[in-house]
Amino acid sequence: SSQMSGEEISHYFMKPMSLMVAACNNMGIRKHLWLTKIGVKYLIHSISGKMNLLLWGRVTWYAHPESTFPLPNALHAVLSNTLTTVPDHAHFLCKDFDDVVRLAGEPPLADLIETIWVIGGAVVYKEALSHPWCDLIYLTHIMANFDCDVFFPDFDREQFILQESFPGVPSGVQEENGIKYKCQVFKKMIGDAV
Repeated sequence: SSQMSGEEISHYFMKPMSLMVAACNNMGIRKHLWLTKIGVKYLIHSISGKMNLLLWGRVTWYAHPESTFPLPNALHAVLSNTLTTVPDHAHFLCKDFDDVVRLAGEPPLADLIETIWVIGGAVVYKEALSHPWCDLIYLTHIMANFDCDVFFPDFDREQFILQESFPGVPSGVQEENGIKYKCQVFKKMIGDAV
């Protein structure tokens, strides 16, 4: 889909865009609810005390149980070109990423929101990865093989660099309910930065 040009986007207050994803060994991101639970738990831990805009694709939004909401410090925008009304528990409906830029990058929200968190699914992740505001990927790598029907898109590991450590992110292998996982953060490198 067409996005605003760099010139057009520069007229808005830039908001860092972070992707939050839980994926198993083959980068599968759906089917197993446990992945979702870990993802939501990590998200709640990661979003700061400031207000954040959480961006959900329609399918991902409806895949989460109502008990997920409300989340602290979060406004929710659902990205869909088929919905016509804002879903229950959500605050905004955006038809594309340009709508998201307008929403987050102009007052009043520009004065409130610190970060845009992209929650999925695969199509939304893919578009976010190429967005100029995309900054970080928070990847919870579930060290197991699950039967998944949707996958996190490939991304350039030379453009997004795995951080050896990152503030607030546990290092090393974690374990929950007998399943091991690692919390990894990839930071987008701009230009010649290393």
